[in-house]
Amino acid sequence: MIHRLSIPTPFAVGRVNCWLIEDDPLTLVDSGPNSGKALDELEQQLAGHGRRVEDLERIVVTHQHIDHQGLVSILARRSGAEVCALDLLVPLLERYSEAQEDDDVLAADLMLRHGISPDVVTALRAVSRMARAWGAKATVSHPLTDGGELAFANRTLRVLHRPGHSPTDTLFHDAERGTLIGGDHLLAHISSNPLISRPVGGRSGDPGSKPRALLTYLESLRATQAMDLEIVLSGHGDPVTGHKQLIEARFEMHERRAAKIAGMLRERGPLSAHEIATTLWGGIALTQAYLTLSEVLGHLDLLVERDQAAELPERDGVVRFSSA
Repeated sequence: MIHRLSIPTPFAVGRVNCWLIEDDPLTLVDSGPNSGKALDELEQQLAGHGRRVEDLERIVVTHQHIDHQGLVSILARRSGAEVCALDLLVPLLERYSEAQEDDDVLAADLMLRHGISPDVVTALRAVSRMARAWGAKATVSHPLTDGGELAFANRTLRVLHRPGHSPTDTLFHDAERGTLIGGDHLLAHISSNPLISRPVGGRSGDPGSKPRALLTYLESLRATQAMDLEIVLSGHGDPVTGHKQLIEARFEMHERRAAKIAGMLRERGPLSAHEIATTLWGGIALTQAYLTLSEVLGHLDLLVERDQAAELPERDGVVRFSSA
């Protein structure tokens, strides 16, 4: 039996799903953010299944984002549970503060180069530093490898690295039951945003180049679409059934957005990525500047790869794109 524990977060995405696997060892997949409210609700929901934090024997982390890993260290310390995470994720958890700072440096550089003003970048960096408190450093006792297995008394989960939403997205596949524990790889109610982050393990881009998060994510989705699944237990919202159709809908959505951006470049280009984001989302492109910038840059990567757009040399420190 696998139970959903719906844990509050301070983020726009809402509650995060943690999955309690009633097997030997008793396992919690993801933890929720590092807050007293999240911990209190986690304890209450565990109690609803006759369990306590101290009963946990294994904690598994699906990816690096703070709403999924913030309580890992506290839970592991109280329970003595082993902590399992993809080997590529281990240094990001164990060097949490340094890894967060490195990602903020990348984000600031990209925002400046793609047309966001220095004042806004400074403000967003301050907000990001404050948000780090929702995550925390954690020690991993059991690194996992892509294609490896996570064994239980009554099931075996295959470990699958499917980067895109983050560079460390990890899925856990129970082939016997047709179940996939999917983190934020595929969500029913919203499209997972391929947020640009630093590459890990040489899997998300060439050293020194901008990671092409959307292209990586689409490749991962194609691999998931080919799987034989009954249900995807996702990181937010309701579980996904009919994953093949949902992924096809996601492909169509990305094609529509790429076509819209291509049309903007033909009619109004050259444009910076931030100018495109502002046209698409108005004020949201400022308050959610890095998220919307990542979205636009992903679709520009798609257009450049298809020779439908071209990246122009920097002018006044800003990169612009034209129709090819």
